[in-house]
Amino acid sequence: MAMAGDYKDMDRWLGNGGMPIIGQIGGSFLAYGVDGEDLGWVEGAFTPTDLAGNPHGIVQAGIHSLVLDAAINFAINAAMRGKDRTKATLELKTETMRAALVDQEYVFRGDVVRMTRQVAFGEGVIRDREGGIISRATATFLLHRVEE
Repeated sequence: MAMAGDYKDMDRWLGNGGMPIIGQIGGSFLAYGVDGEDLGWVEGAFTPTDLAGNPHGIVQAGIHSLVLDAAINFAINAAMRGKDRTKATLELKTETMRAALVDQEYVFRGDVVRMTRQVAFGEGVIRDREGGIISRATATFLLHRVEE
């Protein structure tokens, strides 16, 4: 889904986002876009593999954080222009509200909430197929801006 204007073309990052671990744990970025001036978003699918779960088939909380951090990062990068990009996650808070199970299908979404010159704020959510919230996160990212 190539973007119009000078927003980044993130098509090559669909799938595992350039991070093999995302695919190995069962995640995949499927679609992205920009709403308004800088409100990037990404949507994906998550069917946790055995690698993501504990011996009882429950997805470990750190895996939720991994998926949500990557989703928010993707959404921010989708809304950046030229060679600007995220540099680092400064803060990430994840809440796991329900258990996610290995081999069950989930969806996730990452959104930009606000972007400034130096930092961006985002949120992400993993939902079950009925729309129930499984986990959610908020994050703050340091941005790398390339001066023109």
